[in-house]
Amino acid sequence: MEKSLSNATPEISVVIPALNEAAIIRELVERIDIALADATFEVIVVDDGSTDGTSERLLSGQPHWRVLRHDRPGGQSAAIHTGVLAAAGTLVVTLDADGQNPPEEIPKLLAVWAEQKKDRSLGLIAGQRIGRNDTLSKRWASRAANAIRGRVLKDGTRDTGCGLKAIRRDVFLALPYFDHMHRFFPALVIRAGFRVAHVDVLHAAREAGQSKYSNWQRALVGIVDLIGVSWLIRRRKRVSPQELTDASYEKGTM
Repeated sequence: MEKSLSNATPEISVVIPALNEAAIIRELVERIDIALADATFEVIVVDDGSTDGTSERLLSGQPHWRVLRHDRPGGQSAAIHTGVLAAAGTLVVTLDADGQNPPEEIPKLLAVWAEQKKDRSLGLIAGQRIGRNDTLSKRWASRAANAIRGRVLKDGTRDTGCGLKAIRRDVFLALPYFDHMHRFFPALVIRAGFRVAHVDVLHAAREAGQSKYSNWQRALVGIVDLIGVSWLIRRRKRVSPQELTDASYEKGTM
């Protein structure tokens, strides 16, 4: 069943940051269509300056496929940010373009959303990978990074490196933007005063292309980012806008 933005405003926007994933991107989007056949949704692929024709693989696609393109690589967080700004859905689902986040796992996140979306405290549904299909060195590096991050930020999330997440668009737009912010979504969402739910999701082996990061790159950048996010949390706003409004009216200052 094809979904079209001309027929209905989508509740769900699937945002995929992609860099040089021409070999797999069309198949990935087609799998999303099958996985979300019962939903009203759009798919936004943000081509982050690819040089292999990633965008061109989708130009003859469905009406609900949207392709945005950066003129040069800006990074995964920049691509997600571009996609969310353009999204029409209330809920934004993100996943990696390399096929390691199986689209068939998206309904697990949407089931939580359907059950809890009336609770306005829910800001993020974070996938957490089980059955990792990565090299041993990558799994060790990820485990160490998650342990350090969890101890410092206390975000209650076992695996923030999973690209499969569902976040309310309005909550995302309330977060501070910075490069690599996608690695800290749970901590940033909690900082903004919202709740994070967790869902175990399967993980697949990469079928094509190559990783855009090395373990050393992740470690060096991660240390700087961790310090920055820790600072942001300590400097967070400690009262909500509603509390300020009520107090102001009570005092007759508004």
